[in-house]
Amino acid sequence: MKKTIIFLFALVFISSCTPQDAPNTFTDSRDGKVYKTVTIGEQVWLAENLAYLPSVIDPPTGSEDAGHETDPYYYVYGYADIDVAAAKATENYQTYGVLYNWTAALTACPSGWHLPSDAEWKQLEMYLGVTQEEADETWWRGTDEGGKLKEVGTFHWESPNEGATNESGFTALPGGYRVSSGALHSIGSHGYWWSSTEYNADSAWIRGLVNSLSNVERDFDGKVHGFSVRCVRD
Repeated sequence: MKKTIIFLFALVFISSCTPQDAPNTFTDSRDGKVYKTVTIGEQVWLAENLAYLPSVIDPPTGSEDAGHETDPYYYVYGYADIDVAAAKATENYQTYGVLYNWTAALTACPSGWHLPSDAEWKQLEMYLGVTQEEADETWWRGTDEGGKLKEVGTFHWESPNEGATNESGFTALPGGYRVSSGALHSIGSHGYWWSSTEYNADSAWIRGLVNSLSNVERDFDGKVHGFSVRCVRD
């Protein structure tokens, strides 16, 4: 009896010391950050923008430098220095996460997760109502599928947050973007997310949402640009 009690106590102690993800959450072992997750159809997505930040740099860096399309660069909207702790303390980081160039985005997701391909984005969109024909098109497609992805209200999205219902639970936020010159644009009105699928040597497929529309943009953009990342489970 005494041995049984000791064994049960040991099990309780071990359980209390082992990190456990709560339902619909995921803890990134690299930095301890806890993310909400959501199941949409047969896919499981992070329900927040990725915030993995191994380094940070002034946004103009990585524009014309050698290797600007092949070296990984990480940016925080509105932050213009190289102190990771200081960048993480900013409100923009805590709300919108990190802007990645495509090279950084490819390896930013934690183990067990990955940057979604163009086909996986299409799978999400079609589950929400986009037809296969529409999914294969470029530019703005569908009707209200973007609204089903966007966070409701105008606390983060500027008005009008057209069609926003967040029916999917994806809770898309407008983290803005970084262009090739190093300038940052449109936080509050635009959100862009990378896919892992190349369009050509210089560009990759992306997805976009904007406050004034309720559908979803599919386009390709330069790998040097800085966009948000959502990870999908392997």
